Amino acid sequence: MALLEDILRERPQEADGIDSVIVVDNVPQVGPERLEKLKNVVHKIFSKFGKITNDFYPEAEGKTKGYIFLEYTSPVQAQEAVKNADGYKLDKQHTFRVNLFTDFDKYVNISDEWESPEKQPFKDFGNLRHWMEDPDCRDQYSVIFESGERTGIFSNDVKEPILIEERARWTETYVRWSPKGTYLATFHQRGIALWGGEKFKQIQRFSHQGVHLIDFSPCERYIVTFSPLMDTKDDPQAIIIWDVLTGQKKRGFHCENSAHWPIFKWSHDGKFFARMTQDTLSIYETPSMGLLDKKSLKINGIKDFSWSPGDNIIAFWVPEDKDIPARVTLMQLPSRQEIRVRNLFNVVDCKLHWQKNGDYLCVKVDRTPKGTQGVVTNFEIFRMREKQVPVDVVEMKEGIIAFAWEPNGKMFDKQQANSIFWSPQGQFLVLAGLRSMNGALAFVDTSDCTMMNIAEHYMASDVEWDPTGRYVVTSVSWWSHKVDNAFWLWTFQGRLLQKNNKDRFCQLLWRPRPAILLSQEQIKLIKKDLKKYAKIFEQKDRLSQSKASKELVDKRRTMMEDYHKYREAAIQLYQEQRPLRLELRGGVDTDELDSNVDDWEEETIEFFINEEIIPLGDLA
Repeated sequence: MALLEDILRERPQEADGIDSVIVVDNVPQVGPERLEKLKNVVHKIFSKFGKITNDFYPEAEGKTKGYIFLEYTSPVQAQEAVKNADGYKLDKQHTFRVNLFTDFDKYVNISDEWESPEKQPFKDFGNLRHWMEDPDCRDQYSVIFESGERTGIFSNDVKEPILIEERARWTETYVRWSPKGTYLATFHQRGIALWGGEKFKQIQRFSHQGVHLIDFSPCERYIVTFSPLMDTKDDPQAIIIWDVLTGQKKRGFHCENSAHWPIFKWSHDGKFFARMTQDTLSIYETPSMGLLDKKSLKINGIKDFSWSPGDNIIAFWVPEDKDIPARVTLMQLPSRQEIRVRNLFNVVDCKLHWQKNGDYLCVKVDRTPKGTQGVVTNFEIFRMREKQVPVDVVEMKEGIIAFAWEPNGKMFDKQQANSIFWSPQGQFLVLAGLRSMNGALAFVDTSDCTMMNIAEHYMASDVEWDPTGRYVVTSVSWWSHKVDNAFWLWTFQGRLLQKNNKDRFCQLLWRPRPAILLSQEQIKLIKKDLKKYAKIFEQKDRLSQSKASKELVDKRRTMMEDYHKYREAAIQLYQEQRPLRLELRGGVDTDELDSNVDDWEEETIEFFINEEIIPLGDLA
């Protein structure tokens, strides 16, 4: 079917000769000596959208006129060129304007009378940040169970999960949250759908047949989709970058190998994205989706690269080549200035690990020192915020299985595990022995290197911290183990709160939170005054421990709210009837107890209460 669709898309049409032609304006005007070079540049840019079968460069007085005609093999390719190359900046003086040849009749026949554009109906998707307004500050998570047949969204509660939304066959494989938690992405044979708002309405959909993988830009403005079914030689469709807000396709790319996903890695602000191919690092800029400075970086032997999570700095490493040592390079963008180069010797492999804020870069270096057997590991720690970026070296004599940065910088002695999971807020971590190590768990406070608890979730396959760092979930996925499928909820200290058994449970993902808007000074002030709110929090915690007490409190709260509404209505009616009372009482204000004091008369009233006679003889 996929092949048939490609054939039908390319089938000849009645107006192919015109519909496949584009007109490119603002092309440099050159003489015969530079014409061939111009043609090569133009061909390189526009051949990305399809095979060019013909071109025409009009000339006058020995120079090109500044516009050209290009013909593709199909109208689809011409439309793709218009969509993606219009506005392409060739250099400081030349920005291409690209149109279909068939559009010129439309432009020529434009009426001289202004007609206001038709108003498009507003689509109200509700509050896309609705979950952030929960009065109890509960986080949400998605759960796929029944081997993928059902998907649910739950609000996290200490007592038990609170179901927000549940649907059958909501996705055909798995789901993904966008980086700030605004959208939930579901996978379908025909493409991707985005959902959001209070009722999880469909926000956007992207048609990409056979889509397998997706990735978001950190700013949530763009989504990248991959399908192994769609690519053709002349029409790159394997990887497509879409505009999330408009649903518009921004650009398509070929993909030779999707084993290392994501193919494109984004800068922290979404302004740049990059991909690595053999001996080449290609950096693109948004929103044009064109190559930065119109050319890729030639880096012989490049093995891996990674963006700083705090700055537009890219790190990459290159292995040794004969007498040339291996090196790690830090490059500032968009200037492409190399701000630090570190040479390394006897290198087997390197792994790049950025600290959460981009304050440090740790390069895990595996070496084979001369005259020794086996591999030793060094950690090269780049201090990014210091002048000239100094590097600290930590040597390890034992093999390293896992490495992960503590978000704020801590140390802890060794503990048997094959995975490390730091709390997003730092200080606390879970050392986990997943799968082959039978789900051994160690909950650690690194501030004083305290082992808070040691526990086990047999055959656990995944560990997920909530965005606040208060709770952590361990789970056994049906995708990796066919029995004991469940997810357990723990406190950050390792106290087990819930065991949630779900039939053929597959996946749990916490909904991310957007970046905090408070300044560091405001956060410090809140921490300083936290004791003021402690009693309120403690009271809420006590009430939340019992579902019955919660229902009773809710009932009493509703009754109190009803009483206040009734009281306000009664007071308002009482005030409205004041003129009538004054009229009925001859202008005397009796609303207050001490009103009209001058007209008061004092009167003494005596009451006979009781009389008792006691004989004196009785006293003797």
